[in-house]
Amino acid sequence: MGRHRGRYAEEPPSRDRRRRGRGGAFAALAAAMVIVIGLAVAGVYMFGQSDGCRGSDVELDVAAAPEIAPALNDVASDFNAEEQQVDGSCVRVSVRAVDSANVAFGITGAGATMGDTDSDVWVPDSSVWSQLVQTQSGDAVITETGTSVARSPLVLAELAEFAQGSGEDVRWSDVIPTAAPSEDAGRTVRVVDPARSSTGLGTLHLLQGALEEASPDTDTFNAYMTAALQSLHQGASSDEEAAFLALSGGDAEAPPVMVMSEQAVWRYNAEHDDAAAQARYLEGGTYYLDYPYVVRSEESEITRAADLFREAVRSPGAVERYLADGFRGSDGEIDTSVLTEEVGFREEEPSELPAPSGEAVTDLTRTWNQLKMESRVLTIVDVSGSMLAEVPGTGMTRMQVTTAAATEGLQMFTPTAELGVWQFSTNVNNNLHYQEIAPVRELQATDESGTAHRDVIGGALARLQPLPQGDTALYDTYLAAYQEMSRTYQPDRTNVILMLTDGDNDNPGGLELEQLLSEIDGISSASRPIPIITIAFGPDVQNLEPLQQIAAATGGAAYMTEDPTEIGEIFLQAFSLRIAEEDEGES
Repeated sequence: MGRHRGRYAEEPPSRDRRRRGRGGAFAALAAAMVIVIGLAVAGVYMFGQSDGCRGSDVELDVAAAPEIAPALNDVASDFNAEEQQVDGSCVRVSVRAVDSANVAFGITGAGATMGDTDSDVWVPDSSVWSQLVQTQSGDAVITETGTSVARSPLVLAELAEFAQGSGEDVRWSDVIPTAAPSEDAGRTVRVVDPARSSTGLGTLHLLQGALEEASPDTDTFNAYMTAALQSLHQGASSDEEAAFLALSGGDAEAPPVMVMSEQAVWRYNAEHDDAAAQARYLEGGTYYLDYPYVVRSEESEITRAADLFREAVRSPGAVERYLADGFRGSDGEIDTSVLTEEVGFREEEPSELPAPSGEAVTDLTRTWNQLKMESRVLTIVDVSGSMLAEVPGTGMTRMQVTTAAATEGLQMFTPTAELGVWQFSTNVNNNLHYQEIAPVRELQATDESGTAHRDVIGGALARLQPLPQGDTALYDTYLAAYQEMSRTYQPDRTNVILMLTDGDNDNPGGLELEQLLSEIDGISSASRPIPIITIAFGPDVQNLEPLQQIAAATGGAAYMTEDPTEIGEIFLQAFSLRIAEEDEGES
């Protein structure tokens, strides 16, 4: 440029020439400006084409467990601002809060769902859901990436004002009953319904492991497990909102002990600062919610976008966001200003027990649902003359011990269970050997006087009196009961006949065993099972084999004991048939 100006200075232009030059310069400048502006616009466009987003965005839909969705939304906002790309198109992440069971059942069809279950990425609260999907829907597109977004161990939670020894570890046997329920039972232990909650499923898994260690044999385990599940059923909350209400004492009952994740306890305390909960840890380890990052697409563009976002959810900034919401990081770290020692949280990571497999989850869910399905039980009580005999060491007759055990057994059933009672001997009802003393009805139903059916049954049992000259028309009563329960069969319930007797069949001229079995075979149906469970007690029972044959024919069980005071525990063994893999009651 300097050379050009020097050369042009050697011959100064004339005035007219300068005037014309000035006008030409303006024209040239205008032209140059047009070019510059054009180039600038083109440059911006070209820059955008080479380094920015072009074309339509790649939309990545993420369905996340409701408690972690807020943190993931923040991570997604930061991620979207960075304009990360796949093939030059920006990835735009949107996060929706969706119940984990809702998504799992939407894929498998194994349970009720509210819809809205499709997504590209799924972050359920636990790997049990993705494993369940893989077990029940082998053709489902589920890719487990091995990334745990955050973690939260299961703990016990109870209101701080009721907590006792909250700094000490507790065992499952300390908090969940493993004996027949009674009216003076301690505080209720509650879980969220395991059929829709990984916390509830985790509780069952932990419970199963603890009881297997504590049980010397399969029968004992089944009895313990049945008692524990019965207890949990009676205290199960339908969802987390109901669980929070129960924990706060808002359901007008004594505040229970709840099984929750650490993060759920933190959320509860954030919402209930006037009724804070204390966290307690389980001895021997616990189960973790692990919030896995699961990809549900095989499209190349989507899977690459999902991988980009997966890197974002593992970033240090993202982890800080999870910790601020009461989670632990994938390495167990916590924010001690969030999970505070004041309400029992511990910085030390609790030891972790293995999570249940997909098959184990299926079995646990089936077990829970089998016991969850309401019972419909016809209980038949022997009132023959031998029931007047005294039980050594009790000061009570067999009749008194039996009715006390049956009354205690009532506590095993929920208010919506259906129960009825017959008495039997010989000729107790004109020419009939059996008599209904309480119809089969829901325990919560009321009669014309407003008395609950549970109390009606309790009163009927208390009024039972043995017939001094009565014999034991056992087989005739079995058949009459089987006919009645078959006639009134309810397919949405577990239909059971429970016989309590202290003697063998003793009814000359009545049904013989072969006749009874033949009659039952003609009535029974595999699709309408009615197991007969017999509890025989006392020294007058000489031969259990006929009762075993009846049990085998109906899918039931036969038990014998010389001590009627053991009936309560045998109740548990009898109803443990509902969780046994085989008919273990025929003994």
